[in-house]
Parts: sequence; C-alpha cells; structure tokens
Amino acid sequence: MAFLHRLVNGGGYLDREYAAGTKRLDVLVRWPYTGPDGERLMQREAMELKVWRPSAEDPMPEGLAQLDRYLDRLTLTTGVLVIFDRRPEAPTWKERGGFEQAATPSGRQVTVLRV
Repeated sequence: MAFLHRLVNGGGYLDREYAAGTKRLDVLVRWPYTGPDGERLMQREAMELKVWRPSAEDPMPEGLAQLDRYLDRLTLTTGVLVIFDRRPEAPTWKERGGFEQAATPSGRQVTVLRV
C-alpha cells in the first residue's frame, strides 16, 4: 500500500476497501486526467489482493471470480489481481515474482502479479 500511495501522491486517489456492491474491493486507484476535448475524466483501476496460505489451493480462480463481480459493478473491462504466496514451499521471489495475463469468468482481462 505504501508503494501505491507514492504513485498517487501526484494527484490521484487510493481507496481501500472500496464498496462495490455488497462486498468490498481491496483497492481502487483513481487518477484524474484531461480528455482530448478538455473535459475532466477519471481513470480507475481495480485491484484485488489474495494470500496463498499453506495447505490451501491457489487462490487465483476465486480471485478472478471475485474481481469479475467488482469489475462488472464498476463497469470496468480490466483489473489487477495480486497474489501473495505465503506457503513455505513457494518458489523463490526470482522464480515466482512476475506478471501474467488471465481472464475472468466473463472474459475480462486481468493482470496477475504473484509475489
């Protein structure tokens, strides 16, 4: 969260536990910008955070489904899923840290970051 705060300090907003329907999205980043016609617009990026705990299944399918519902509610076509791997048998940071692309159950594009 501290890293994201540094990103938005220049004029954006970081909303934690953002109400998106009956549940709460973990993070919504909002960044104001000026459109081609001079109108004030707001870019929004939805992020869901999951923890992969010992003795548990990969939380990616659950996270994609949950994020899909939030994206639908927020009328967004893309999102970000961050998975923190806390298992003792997790690969080293060098091996697991990276981005991949995935799709939600309804086909929305999601960037997945495994850390």
